[in-house]
Amino acid sequence: MNLRISHNIVFWAPLAALLILMASACSTTRRLEDGEVLYNGMHLKVLPDSGDRMPDGLKGDLTKAVNVRPNNPWPLLSPYKRMPFPLGLWVYNNWSDSSKGIKKWLYDKWVTQPVLIQDVRPETRLKMLQTIADNNGYFRATASYELKYDKKNDKIATVDYKVNLGKPYMIDTVMFMNVSELPVGPTARKLCNFIDSMARRSTYLQPGSQFCIDSLEAERVRITNRLRNRGWYYFRPEYIEFMADSVMHPGKIALKMAVVRSLPHMSALQYKVGKITTVLTKRSKRNPGTPDTINTVKGPLIVYRPQRLRPNMIPPCITFREGRTFSVRNMDQTQMRLSRLGIFSSIDISAIPVDTTKENPTLDVLINCQYDRPMEVSVQANVTSKSNSYLGPGLILGVTHNNIFGGAERFSVQFSGSYEWETGRGRSNVMNSYDFGLEASLAFPRLLAPKFVRRTEREVNWTTISLSGDILNRPHYFRLAEARLGLNYQWSYSRHVVNQLTLFKLAYTKLLKTTHDFDSIMAQNPAVALSFQSQFVPSMSYTYTYDRWLERSKINGFNFTATVTEAGNIFWGIWRAFGVKGEKRMLGMPFSQFIKGQAQLVYSRRLKRGSDLWLVTRFLIGAEHAYGNSAQVPYSEQFYIGGANSIRAFTVRSIGPGSYRAPEADRNGYFDQTGTFKLEANAEFRFPIISVLHGAVFVDAGNIWLLKDDPMRPGGTLRAKTFGKDIALGTGVGLRVDIGMLVIRGDLGYGLHAPYATGVNGYFNIPFKDAFAFHLAIGYPF
Repeated sequence: MNLRISHNIVFWAPLAALLILMASACSTTRRLEDGEVLYNGMHLKVLPDSGDRMPDGLKGDLTKAVNVRPNNPWPLLSPYKRMPFPLGLWVYNNWSDSSKGIKKWLYDKWVTQPVLIQDVRPETRLKMLQTIADNNGYFRATASYELKYDKKNDKIATVDYKVNLGKPYMIDTVMFMNVSELPVGPTARKLCNFIDSMARRSTYLQPGSQFCIDSLEAERVRITNRLRNRGWYYFRPEYIEFMADSVMHPGKIALKMAVVRSLPHMSALQYKVGKITTVLTKRSKRNPGTPDTINTVKGPLIVYRPQRLRPNMIPPCITFREGRTFSVRNMDQTQMRLSRLGIFSSIDISAIPVDTTKENPTLDVLINCQYDRPMEVSVQANVTSKSNSYLGPGLILGVTHNNIFGGAERFSVQFSGSYEWETGRGRSNVMNSYDFGLEASLAFPRLLAPKFVRRTEREVNWTTISLSGDILNRPHYFRLAEARLGLNYQWSYSRHVVNQLTLFKLAYTKLLKTTHDFDSIMAQNPAVALSFQSQFVPSMSYTYTYDRWLERSKINGFNFTATVTEAGNIFWGIWRAFGVKGEKRMLGMPFSQFIKGQAQLVYSRRLKRGSDLWLVTRFLIGAEHAYGNSAQVPYSEQFYIGGANSIRAFTVRSIGPGSYRAPEADRNGYFDQTGTFKLEANAEFRFPIISVLHGAVFVDAGNIWLLKDDPMRPGGTLRAKTFGKDIALGTGVGLRVDIGMLVIRGDLGYGLHAPYATGVNGYFNIPFKDAFAFHLAIGYPF
């Protein structure tokens, strides 16, 4: 209690004192000299000619030219308007910089110098607006400004800018390369002919396009990139020039393209790939080791021993071919492939001209790679707070060797553990909840599979063997052990498609200990009890992922993921072939047999070109069915819904299946909150607020159901007549701190409709006090 009182005093006392000071003296222009006017923000009005559409991005470019921020701008509503009470400016005008003690400290923290009209320089900004308009083809544009003085204080003014664009100038004629005007020499003629052919295929360099300097610059860069991928390595965009004539046809532009006459000799040459040399060095400069040269199909490979290396690891990463046309794209692809091996700290690729006087000059390629430290240690710590009143820390400790056999093979061992204790009034003294696990994996950066499997060398393909085990303890209920062995392939055959095939996965689950409460629950619900039985789960699964931006400007994003899992079918067939009937067992234990499928589609739409306004939607559907050797799908494989990445108005496993809800007195109801059919739809509007802080408004809907009738869970079966009422619906708002590599997310969900009876009639049946759910998570929900 004492802490709370002191906290309130510390918070409210300075605030009360500050309010008193504000009331006593609230002038923000007291220290201004005669002729000085305080800048209160700006407003920009852009008027295109009637019937004309303003080019995308032009309004933003014009705004940037005049976007001087006033003192204490509105962070959300209008960043170019001053807040009604600018604190920093008030401190500047009403406190003395000679103050001492805490007042001096507050002065230094809060004070801001006034932004004056003289500092903004509206006259100069008019010229900037005019230049931007000219660069976009609006040569008839006019720009003006007006000072709008405050009605109560004539020392405060807002700048109102106005730009009349007028009719834009359109390209009327385009004159491409004239070979007779080109520099003498077959090399230069070949270069210019290629430039001419590229320009003629341009969609912009055509009559009827609006004149724009940025578009011309983009064409120069596009043509240059194509040239550098065709052997003209030293060519630069500034070697192409455009000359615009607006006099020949008034109101229109006659455009002429040419190559500068001062073109350097080396820039006019088309190069072939010469000798390719790769050097792999150690990190230590004091003891670099002994060089060992290995001849490969991609040139000599120099390795400084005693560094371990598989000779066949490096050549597939090198996309250069001796004697072929030199391409910058090959440099980028080679560097990308080498970096994806994960064993080098730095990669440098140099192109060295050999003899520029030859008819076919060449560039030797020198690839320098420096090994990174092979061992990595990672530590992750976290604190979790769950909806079932459990709170506790977690730790993940991992050790990885990134080059254990000299071929970029990764061997990693990871230990994970967490401990949670029950909080609240009804907590128990029984041993609290904990779980810990150990996982070892060996990953090969190649596909150890038959050659007929379609793949691409542009991506690193992985083969992973893993072995893991976990022990899970839940107080009052059970202690469960699980062991897993798996073989997984991941490969791509295009840059948009990723395939994952778990060729073999064997999991074994065993209940080590159960309590009387748990046994009572299982006795009352045999279907749930079957999903918890000790058993083997031999399975195979395949996941197909298609991820693509549908436009180069990244307006539309499309991600589709589908997973199919089968368990026990191969083993069931083998056992049946040997005449085994009835329940089939492996090492004395039954094995599970089921099939499971799930598909998810995520569509992202940028609502305004160049902005961070996004509408992201997701649709997810899944179904599974146990048969043959199993009556129920294992509990760990069943679907659940709710939580931070699902329907955020409800906590995890708090709804479903269907309209079923465990009795309020039954604290163990979450055992029942799983199903064999899942349907979910989400929509989220994401927008920036300030700096790395972003906001979101979302709507979530969905539920889980049972495909087999369970008398102990009435209302849980999927039925057409109750399907609409069984869909849970929620909305909410969220805040996200997005720093690129890490996103910290907080979402506040509000339930609109629960599929179960709540005592409230009508569709919106959730009482206000029970409608909220808050989730703190890492990363975006989808």
